[in-house]
Amino acid sequence: MCGIAGLLDYTGNTSSSDLARLTRIMTDTLIHRGPDGGDVWVDGENGIGLGHRRLAIIDLSQAGHQPMTSQDGRFVMVYNGEVYNAEDLRPDLSQKGVQFRGHSDTEVILNGFTHWGIEATIKKLIGMFAIALWDKKERCFYLIRDRLGIKPVYWADTGKQFLFGSELKALYPHPDCPQALDRNAIASFVRHNCIPAPHTVITGIQKLMPGHILKRDAAGNQTIQPFWSLQQVVESRQIQNRPDTEIINDLEHLLKDAVKRRMIADVPLGAFLSGGIDSSLVAALMQSQSDQPIRTFSIGFEEEGYNEAKHAAEVARHLGTDHTELYVSPEQARDVIPKLADYYDEPFADSSQIPTYLVSQMTRDHVTVALSGDGGDELFGGYTRYLTAQKYGNSLFALPQPLRTFASTMIRALPPRAWQQLIKVIPASKRPSHMVDKLYKLANVLKGNQDDYYRSLVTHWPEPDQLVKGAKEPRGLIWEDSVQHLIPDAVERMQYLDTLTYMQDDILTKVDRASMAVSLEARVPLIDHRVVEYSWSLPDHLKIQHGVGKWALRDILYRYVPQDLIERPKMGFGVPIDAWLRGPLKDWAHDLLFDENDIFHHGPIQQKWDEHQKGERNWQHHLWDILMFNAWYRKWRT
Repeated sequence: MCGIAGLLDYTGNTSSSDLARLTRIMTDTLIHRGPDGGDVWVDGENGIGLGHRRLAIIDLSQAGHQPMTSQDGRFVMVYNGEVYNAEDLRPDLSQKGVQFRGHSDTEVILNGFTHWGIEATIKKLIGMFAIALWDKKERCFYLIRDRLGIKPVYWADTGKQFLFGSELKALYPHPDCPQALDRNAIASFVRHNCIPAPHTVITGIQKLMPGHILKRDAAGNQTIQPFWSLQQVVESRQIQNRPDTEIINDLEHLLKDAVKRRMIADVPLGAFLSGGIDSSLVAALMQSQSDQPIRTFSIGFEEEGYNEAKHAAEVARHLGTDHTELYVSPEQARDVIPKLADYYDEPFADSSQIPTYLVSQMTRDHVTVALSGDGGDELFGGYTRYLTAQKYGNSLFALPQPLRTFASTMIRALPPRAWQQLIKVIPASKRPSHMVDKLYKLANVLKGNQDDYYRSLVTHWPEPDQLVKGAKEPRGLIWEDSVQHLIPDAVERMQYLDTLTYMQDDILTKVDRASMAVSLEARVPLIDHRVVEYSWSLPDHLKIQHGVGKWALRDILYRYVPQDLIERPKMGFGVPIDAWLRGPLKDWAHDLLFDENDIFHHGPIQQKWDEHQKGERNWQHHLWDILMFNAWYRKWRT
């Protein structure tokens, strides 16, 4: 795991020394991603500079040093990520005459480009990667991002230079880096709590989309083409018609292989363990393939509704792992908040960024690599919204529209305070949490169709253009009618959209930035692209059955862990932001919410702040969006 940055100056006006200086300055912003060393490579004649910061994981010697040149001298590369099947590819290259200097995956990829071609090599790779490549022979530059977007890469064309980097902060030091805020992207941010790719908070800077190759030739022609897409996977899939046991056994073998490959490292390695299905399955498959106790890590909180550490400890005891846990006080968790704008150098407002950082920080004290269970919900039907849509969706949306509209109007006819009084007749032990908020969300759902229902679930501020001054929100994938034609089933459509939006733009961004902030490599075996492809061949009942999600994963997990250690209500990985905003964070939040940066109309924010403080509604997510944007603005724009 590393950080990459650099530039291509196609004016020919930058000297070799200035290229080296600029590349090094840009690369040094990423020391947290690569504390074990760094270097740059420049070609003044062609105006190219490639920079690399190294977190040494495989082949700790100088033979794994980057920037790296292919044996034939044609290609020069910097690369962030890990490729887990390099040893499978190495013998073929050896037969073709490659004499390897070491055993790094970098060397395999680079020489693969020589002998197989660029796209053919990329398609062979199992892993996560962001690659910047210079072809000396053709004088072409390439930027490549892995299939699922696990590793980030940003780029900008200034008209004179092409800039790239693993994070936005790597582009900022360049004197020609674009500066103007993209208000349209900010509108997307307040809807989704993150900025969907390819947009960024800065006009003129983009994220390279997952599964794409950007190519820029000597004449200045640029193309961006996919080498893999989930759409193609869905279009070509064949739903399996075999006995369930056979299908699940093959899934287990595939998952064990995905996990085993991610256990390859020349440094200490462990796993995040929350005690939930996904992380427990990853830990179980790791332990089943290790001849000694693996390391597992979890954090706990004093607030009972947010504490999964005790469940993780029970799973760890059963598996026999070497388990470490840290109970975090509210003060320790809140102390992270001022640092978030440093770690997330564009606005990001998923509040689970706080515990994700804390568990990464604690884990890094013991190991350099940690496996994570991210991706299981999207691929195998774990989110509550999937279960709700399957159980109630068809019957609810089969009701006549006038009847649904009437019900929506009746719910909204009563103000929040009146609903608060009415629901008190329900015993507290049987009363759903945040029931008033859920009623109003239901009112919104009743007015539309199943796609409107999904959009309401992934939306914070429903009318961003009325909140962000001068904005027109870009309409992305969740509004495209083509998705409904591709995937007629509403639940599968939600899984598809979540994989391409929420997982990539939120979950993977959160894990990458939080882990890299402490120089920890996080690996995600459940979104090995082979597992992703296999998941789309499963019959529906192996995802959701009898109102229970992740059926196939549960079947596999219960071969290693007793069911009673796992079966409990799903708990999010978060902190009690709602209570903190009414208590210890109140003064900080009030000051920051109404920052004078001329980005937001303050009226809607004031209304939600007042209702939240009175306890009438829980607007934690909406308020956190504004707080994290303004914290970012203070850090990077003032």
